Amino acid sequence: MAAKRAEDVNLIEAAKRVACQQALKDNFSSSFKYVGIGSGSTIAYVVETIAALGPEVSAHMKFVPTGAGSTKLIRDAGLTVLQVPDLLNEVGFTGPGTSKQHLDIYFDGADEVDAELNCIKGGGACLFQEKVVSRLSKKFICVADTRKKADRLLSKWAYIPVEVSPIAAELVRQELIELGSKDPIIRFAPTTNTFLLTDNHNYIIDAPFPTLLLNSQAELMDPAKGLWTPNALTAKIRGILGVLEVGIFSGLTGPQATAAGPEVEGVKPVKIYFGKTDGGFETQE
Repeated sequence: MAAKRAEDVNLIEAAKRVACQQALKDNFSSSFKYVGIGSGSTIAYVVETIAALGPEVSAHMKFVPTGAGSTKLIRDAGLTVLQVPDLLNEVGFTGPGTSKQHLDIYFDGADEVDAELNCIKGGGACLFQEKVVSRLSKKFICVADTRKKADRLLSKWAYIPVEVSPIAAELVRQELIELGSKDPIIRFAPTTNTFLLTDNHNYIIDAPFPTLLLNSQAELMDPAKGLWTPNALTAKIRGILGVLEVGIFSGLTGPQATAAGPEVEGVKPVKIYFGKTDGGFETQE
């Protein structure tokens, strides 16, 4: 049994590596200057693949992480780290009405992806940084294995992560119950025997909801039964006092946001690469 579990884990890790290698092959360019690097477990293979290209490709690039874990990954690979505040200082104020998408591309994973490419992220507690980096990117490429693929969000993944101020955590928890969440809990960190603290010194509330609709099914929404589209639920949770960010990545993609104007947010991936345990991959866009 243990040998079978180890074999399954190896196949899944190999699937992740295949997805990352193909995503880089299709979307990475030696002309890039700023590259966003996410926090998912799959992203180690993105960094591995970039580092393997050698300094002749990557030496002029700066890599913007979404948390302490991805910062370490970048540094350990011998690549140059640039934190978000330093990025914004480096590019300077571009003026009103100009693009705020300073990153050429952003690679990250997801906890679950639906048929419209809406994602749940935040299982690793880096959702706020991930959303900031995605907002600053021209396009977000998601890499995962096929276990993360679902017709609708919350089909396989159990909850929506919500980053909150500690002082308002119970207030937010009660508001989430009113929105239809079943037993939202403040995430616990067993290693410290206390509530988990994010890199921003906030708490995470993991909020289960009924399976979400697609955004194209807005006419079926029934908040009284906890039935929401990703866009509507994100907006509703964001409006709760004490919420920093919601782990739903939906709405527009980076290119769509660029077309709509500089004040419009684009955080949804433009394409997903799913690694398969048979050694292949599939894409969704």
